[in-house]
Parts: sequence; C-alpha cells; structure tokens
Amino acid sequence: MQVNPQHLDTRRYAKCIEVSRRIRWDIDADVIRGRSLDFSKTFLPDGLSKAMDLAFLSREEKMFLSQVQGRTYANMFGLVERFIAAKVLEVSRSHWLGDQVALEALVRFTDEELKHQELFRRIERLAAAGMPAGYRFEPQPNPVAQLVLGKSTWSVLALTCLIELFTQEHYRSSIEPGAEICPLWKDVFLFHWKEESQHAILDELEWMRENGRLTAAQRDAAVDDVIALVGAVDGMLQVQAKADAAYFVACTGAHQNNEIEAAFLAAYRWQYIGSGVQNERFGQILGGMITAEQGERIGAALKPILT
Repeated sequence: MQVNPQHLDTRRYAKCIEVSRRIRWDIDADVIRGRSLDFSKTFLPDGLSKAMDLAFLSREEKMFLSQVQGRTYANMFGLVERFIAAKVLEVSRSHWLGDQVALEALVRFTDEELKHQELFRRIERLAAAGMPAGYRFEPQPNPVAQLVLGKSTWSVLALTCLIELFTQEHYRSSIEPGAEICPLWKDVFLFHWKEESQHAILDELEWMRENGRLTAAQRDAAVDDVIALVGAVDGMLQVQAKADAAYFVACTGAHQNNEIEAAFLAAYRWQYIGSGVQNERFGQILGGMITAEQGERIGAALKPILT
C-alpha cells in the first residue's frame, strides 16, 4: 500500500484532538483518588495471567500470581511508553512547519504518554508498599528505548501500533469484565485505555505516512527490523518471567519451579506478542504494506515464540 507522504487526513487528527480534550484526566483527582491497592483482590485477570492453567496452585497463590504479573504489566507499559514518547516527538518534526492540527495531535499524544509513565511509577510504589520484598523489574527503560530507537522508524511505529492495539483489546476483553479485580488497578487501565484508543489511531496514520516514504528495499529492511524487535521483546520477557517466577516461588514456597517459570513466560508471550500479532486490525494494516514473502518471514520468526 503506497501512501503519499504529503497527504494527511486532517479530519482524523482533529478528531483525536477533540476526544483528547474531552476525556482528559488527572492522576490524583481522577485515577488514584487517595486510594491504595487492594491485595485481597486480583490484579491481572485470568484471561491474561493464565493463572488457571496452574491447577496445583491454591486460590490464594493464584491471586498472588495475578498480583505479581499485574505489577509487571504496569511496569512494562511504563517502560514501552519511554520509547513511544520519544518516537512520537521525533515523527512530529515533519509537521512542525506543516499541518498544525497533526502537530497538536502528536504533541498531545506525547504529553499523555509522559503522564502515563508517571502513573505507572506511582502504581509501582503502591505495589512495593503492599507486596513482599524481593520483586525486581529487570528491563531498564533507557537502554531498552535506545535499542528500539536504533531501528527504522517504520519498524518502531509497527511495534508501537501493535502495543496500542493489544492494550485496547486487553482492557475490553479481560480487564473491564473482571469482577474480582482490585478497583484501583482496574481504574488505572480504564483511564489508560481511554487515551490509548486515540493513540492507536495516530500510530496507524503515522505508520502509513512512513510507509509511503519507503522504497521496496527500505521496507524489506524494515521488516527485518520488526523481526529483530520482536526477538528483543521476547528476550526481555524471558528475563522477566524468570525473575517473577523466582519471586513468586520465594514468597509462596511453591515447588514446581520449572512449571511456574514456563507458565509465566507463556503468559508474557501471549500478553505482549501473541495478542498483538493476532489482533485483526494490526493484521489488516501490516498485511496492506508487506509482500507475501515478507509475511512468511515474520511468521517464521514468530513460530517458536508462539508455539
């Protein structure tokens, strides 16, 4: 799909601005509201944590597993929004002396991502206050951002679009209907989802603009960058799954260490890779840009991760 990089659908950018203004929220006044996390409730629902797959765990252990994964879930979003904000600032440069509506939409996007990072830092502090010592979030935001931002803009926008889309799907299909979820944790992702729904639209618009700039050879190289980024994400998930499983075992005394670690990794691969690449809208956008051979290359790279 070749898109004229000079063509802008200003109406779609304007709609994102209108919605951003209407749903604007404050961390303290609207989300936290003086509350703490309720550790008698689950955080990440079963549809994402896969806690029910570990039949040998007690109800209390499954709840704690959801809290460990929910803590990592919040930290993971805080991490990815570091490079997302930087990339959106970078791509906004092409609008500086051009369409000011598009520029405002992207500036708002960046501002909201910075706010989300602060929200997730606050949630980490609340989680640390109520959970046993020993938890470690291994990936570091700046080195991860440097690695990601070293890849082509097309590939970074592809990864960003995937993240924004699976964020919405997770909320709608698993978090929103979860009756047993901690109210504060649930509200964090309600308000996050409200703004991310507009970000996904802007991701798509900017990804398609970037696609329109590329030659076939540049796009082919960008596909290789996507594959490299997926591999880097999976490496990060393997490290965090190992750390979280060790923390869970240390806190609960569970004995099936290998099975627990495998379950954490399978859940994380589904949360951060599988649920994104299987998203229908993501498949439509990507499929409209790449060749069948490029799609096969991506599929081959994903196969060992998702099986």
